[in-house]
Amino acid sequence: MFNVPQNSLYGMLVIFGLLIAATCIRLLLAGKNPNIDYTELRQRIQSWWWMIALLFIALLVSKLTAIVFFGFLSFLALKEFLSIVGTRQADRRVVFWAYLSIPLQYYWVSIGWYGMFIIFIPVYVFLFLPMRMILIGETKGFIHSAGILHWSVMLTVFCISHLAYLLTLPEINAAAGSIGLVLFLLFMTQFNDVSQYIWGKLLGKHKIIPKVSPNKTWEGFLGGLFTITVCSGFLAPVLTPLPFKYGLIAGVLISASGFVGDVVISSVKRDLQIKDTGNFIPGHGGILDRLDSLIYTAPLFFHFLYYVAY
Repeated sequence: MFNVPQNSLYGMLVIFGLLIAATCIRLLLAGKNPNIDYTELRQRIQSWWWMIALLFIALLVSKLTAIVFFGFLSFLALKEFLSIVGTRQADRRVVFWAYLSIPLQYYWVSIGWYGMFIIFIPVYVFLFLPMRMILIGETKGFIHSAGILHWSVMLTVFCISHLAYLLTLPEINAAAGSIGLVLFLLFMTQFNDVSQYIWGKLLGKHKIIPKVSPNKTWEGFLGGLFTITVCSGFLAPVLTPLPFKYGLIAGVLISASGFVGDVVISSVKRDLQIKDTGNFIPGHGGILDRLDSLIYTAPLFFHFLYYVAY
């Protein structure tokens, strides 16, 4: 059983408290407005309960269990991405090797081999997949297919695996431990989505990229950026080794990159003319709909933290 440091335990309790508050607010709204359908809101909150419960169980059981859990998320994300984008019939044998990169990548994470972790997919998998495609002998659509496979593995395996590698870093802040790093990144990433949505609803007038995401506004982006920067400044010393000033920088990085991750996956969906990447999570859509921001925040926060603190 993972020994949960004090600050991380408090962080978990706060998150549970927020879920309880959200559940109570939803029940109050449903009782006050019986004519309004709150089914989607109910589904979203229920899904959050399940997602948080599974995450916390994985973190509490052991470090290896948590790493396997994140590896499974990469598998689901890669499977979903390839299902919506599609690959050539000839590439089925190549897709096998793309999936094989998941256990290998997370094995490097589990043993803390940073050198292999950081180059395995961007170098070895990048070079190997086209070679395997060449051996099949099908050249029609080669560039398009290679791009899809490379990009899908980078986004869903390499980027997400940075979240798991946080668990293997030396514990500088003993009161938070490695769990604190994961909680900080996940909470700030999801809170950024919520903050930008709320600020956009309250003050949003000027669209940022209407052709990609019509609901995104400068007011929502800047309001979320301010909120996350301030919150990160105060929360970083509690859950990470970062002092206040570096916590502020981490907040800017998470907020800005989270926005980019969101609109990048939105661009994919618009290109494919679909609303959601799947229906795996009731009220949320697919795995990628929930991991879109994290795909960008995880590697960027990790390398900022690694450079500053390690």
